[in-house]
Amino acid sequence: MRLRVEFTTEPFDLDEPPAHAVVAREVVEAADLDAVDVGPFGNTAEGSADAVLGAVDALLRRTLAAGATRVTLQVNVIGEDEG
Repeated sequence: MRLRVEFTTEPFDLDEPPAHAVVAREVVEAADLDAVDVGPFGNTAEGSADAVLGAVDALLRRTLAAGATRVTLQVNVIGEDEG
């Protein structure tokens, strides 16, 4: 199964990325994901179910530890893994 996760971390700071946003970017960029799009108002990542779910676990744990007060996410099934 292939999944797509869309997420945001709060609180927002438009002047400078807060520590939790930097951590979120590090987590998804280090994960074994097929596609990652990081932006100022939302982030998206795609990959196998194991890769996405592992990244979501790390994302929640690390961003909350880095000061996020809210993490909003949505996970969608986007297809089946080939192989």
